Amino acid sequence: MENAKTVIFSGIQPSGAMTIGNYLGALRNWAKLQDDYDCYYCVVDLHAITVRQQPAELRAHTLEAAAMIRAVGIDPAKSTLFVQSHVPCHAELAWVLDCLTYYGEAKRMTQFKDKSARHPDNVNVGLFAYPVLMAADILLYQAGLVPIGHDQKQHLELARNLAERFNAQYSPTFVVPEGYIPKKDEGARIMSLTEPTKKMSKSDPAGAILLTDDENAIRAKCRKAVTDSDGEIRYDPASKPGVSNLLTIYAAFAGTTPERAAETLSGTGYGVLKERVAEAIVAGLAPVQAKYRAILADKTELTRSLGEGAAKAYRAARKTLAKVYRKVGFVGAE
Repeated sequence: MENAKTVIFSGIQPSGAMTIGNYLGALRNWAKLQDDYDCYYCVVDLHAITVRQQPAELRAHTLEAAAMIRAVGIDPAKSTLFVQSHVPCHAELAWVLDCLTYYGEAKRMTQFKDKSARHPDNVNVGLFAYPVLMAADILLYQAGLVPIGHDQKQHLELARNLAERFNAQYSPTFVVPEGYIPKKDEGARIMSLTEPTKKMSKSDPAGAILLTDDENAIRAKCRKAVTDSDGEIRYDPASKPGVSNLLTIYAAFAGTTPERAAETLSGTGYGVLKERVAEAIVAGLAPVQAKYRAILADKTELTRSLGEGAAKAYRAARKTLAKVYRKVGFVGAE
């Protein structure tokens, strides 16, 4: 066991087409972690139903998300890829952790406040408690590292607090997870093309490039990207957020830095910058899109592979849950 790899857990919601922000900020880097870590990657469909879903769409989006994760380079022979609802231990551990979480802790979660404001007609208990389910996702697999963005730091801290609280109250049971911080050249933060001070989101169709967008759509969105009026290409996120965002995107796909990209494109004009960005995106996404279409075309094989992943995940999760059940005093917990 001394040579056992550190476990990494990460999940993504099946909420429709993903953006290049999802790809450059997270998905692309998941594949890079496979050889050095024991990776569990999950399509978190239980989290998705905190907002209302059309059942047929949710099923389709779940398979699409799994196919895209595979397409960006996740190898089921190296990583454990599965659907959250296929492993009931997630919901079972979440209930135990719910009973360990203080109301004030859950109430402080900023995403609950944000999502409640966006969905005032559906402020449900699941929306309030879903950070606890997120903690269960992580702790089930004894994850030592969790790739997180800035907006997830609060949730990781809750998972750490719950692990430490359970360990202190019962006995050491959970690994206390740390955040995985990507290297400087990984995990680019991609902003909206129309509002470059805001994170790219598919809720802003004009400002987001989807991983499934065709070449014409990509070029059209890049042409309409917000820049500024001074005409100078330089990397300066504070005073030139639009231009800097385009340089960040170009650099991420071209394998360079935004600063070097600015030097290369200096003096060419914003039209050329936008054209180069579009070309880099189209070229970078072409192999991903081709693989995605091929994987999604064979749903039988995709479903079979997800079933294998769920079986492997269940074996690991059940070991943790059995320990938890025994320690809290449930009869017959094995």
